[in-house]
Amino acid sequence: MKPHLIIFAILIAGFIAYNLFFKMEDDRTNTVVNIMYASILFAYISFMAYSVLKKMKK
Repeated sequence: MKPHLIIFAILIAGFIAYNLFFKMEDDRTNTVVNIMYASILFAYISFMAYSVLKKMKK
């Protein structure tokens, strides 16, 4: 489980760094990138939850 949390922390740090330093000038493009990045974060959260439930089942 620890590697999953490290990867998740890196993804969160990347999201924060993007919003602080690498924002797009166009608001629409910036919103699309933020939505896609947030979707990846939520997908990874659901993957972590699935793997935890699978380990608990054993």
